[in-house]
Amino acid sequence: MHLDDPTERDEPEQAAETDESSKPSEPDEPSDSIDWEQAQEATRLLLDAVGEDPERDGLVDTWRRRVPAAYAELTAGAREAEKPTMRTFEAADEDLVVKTGIPFYSLCEHHLLPFHGEAHVAYRPDGEVVGLSKVIRYVRWRSRRLTIQEQLTRDVAEGLAEEIGADAVAVELSATHLCEAMRGVETETTTTSRATVGELRDGEERRFRDAIHRDA
Repeated sequence: MHLDDPTERDEPEQAAETDESSKPSEPDEPSDSIDWEQAQEATRLLLDAVGEDPERDGLVDTWRRRVPAAYAELTAGAREAEKPTMRTFEAADEDLVVKTGIPFYSLCEHHLLPFHGEAHVAYRPDGEVVGLSKVIRYVRWRSRRLTIQEQLTRDVAEGLAEEIGADAVAVELSATHLCEAMRGVETETTTTSRATVGELRDGEERRFRDAIHRDA
């Protein structure tokens, strides 16, 4: 069984500081990213709707740059151009590949608030494997969109099965939802969801569970 820890992280790029007195302008975003002007106007209207002054110090750059830039990044998973290249290699055997403790951050489509946690992935290759870091990148890409946890779990499992051509894929997500912790019942709990494509063989399910428990 192949086990690996998600040590490869991408450092967020630091946004360039802008002159607050300058006109709103789009950063160097790809043309298929988001509608920058609409995002600016929507954020400005929301600030005004909750009784804030969008032109006061501290908020001007919020609607001009920071929120549009954040949503461009946090919804990158909705754009096919942002998907990582899933190059495969010949597998030496059909031993189960397990990747646990993959951090993910996503946005609840009901309240536009984050939910975050860890993803655990196992797959049995059918002749080909993918680089271990690519599993992390794929989970991260799938997470960056408006969705719900159950759908995200299914999307990761089915997407990986298609990308890798695996015989079986099992995905488990454990997450905390800020729409529960910050509003509503205002209680922080953990929600676990599971999705499987194909069937794990005898013993593979136990090995997957053991790997998850060791990571906890």
